[in-house]
Amino acid sequence: MELLTIGQVSARSGVAPSALRYYEQQGLVTATRTSGGARRFPRSVLRRLAFVRAAQNVGLSLTEIRAALDTLPGERPPTAADWARLSRGWRDRLDAQIAALTQLRDGLDSCIGCGCLSLDRCALSNPGDVASREGSGARWLSPLLRRVPPTSNAG
Repeated sequence: MELLTIGQVSARSGVAPSALRYYEQQGLVTATRTSGGARRFPRSVLRRLAFVRAAQNVGLSLTEIRAALDTLPGERPPTAADWARLSRGWRDRLDAQIAALTQLRDGLDSCIGCGCLSLDRCALSNPGDVASREGSGARWLSPLLRRVPPTSNAG
């Protein structure tokens, strides 16, 4: 089995070495250690990392990604059929995100004309700043659009 250094995996996957160490800590990837303690990754880690990136782009958290990866066989690299099975459930999630983004885009058209771009002062969308009673943040923004960005390590 071909083993790759952390630098090789980083260069080939585009994932920073610090993120690789974090992913290992979170159970997303595994590595063996040399007698000197250096990490060595199996070549199949490149497929897992591609899956992690795709899953993050869909909006899955690292916790959700780890749960999906835990369903893969450990004795062999994942196949195209394995990836297809895992990604089937993403269709509904993507459709919901597309609908939420479309709603946001269409709603912005009417708001931008007022020029304030501030919901705390907008007499049409938030008279008297009633949204502040529910706490800070984008209270009226679809929950699908409030997710942690894919570049974040937050789970």
